[in-house]
Amino acid sequence: MTRLTSRFLVDLLLRRTESAGGFATVLAKGDETSGIILVQCSERGTPGPLLERRFGPDGNYIWEAVGPDDPKDGESRADYQSRRRHADPDLWMVELDIADAPRLVAEWAALT
Repeated sequence: MTRLTSRFLVDLLLRRTESAGGFATVLAKGDETSGIILVQCSERGTPGPLLERRFGPDGNYIWEAVGPDDPKDGESRADYQSRRRHADPDLWMVELDIADAPRLVAEWAALT
């Protein structure tokens, strides 16, 4: 089975968010082909969960919530993102600001 590139998937997520009336931007570009994708969810500027797309034990991609337990703890969240980016320079970091961003990510993930 052919895997879609990370760049293609990020572009798809950006367009999907914008077509649903939300805001989406790339905070950090990663590896075009196979970089892990970290999505920073928010709704009207209020921070929500951090979601990360990575390989699961069966070799398929999974999405999981990562980072600090309290998404409103901006300092812990920023520290986590900085550590992840430092540990993995191929990491894509994307910000979504839309109602129920985790649902949009789940719908998008089902397409991929």
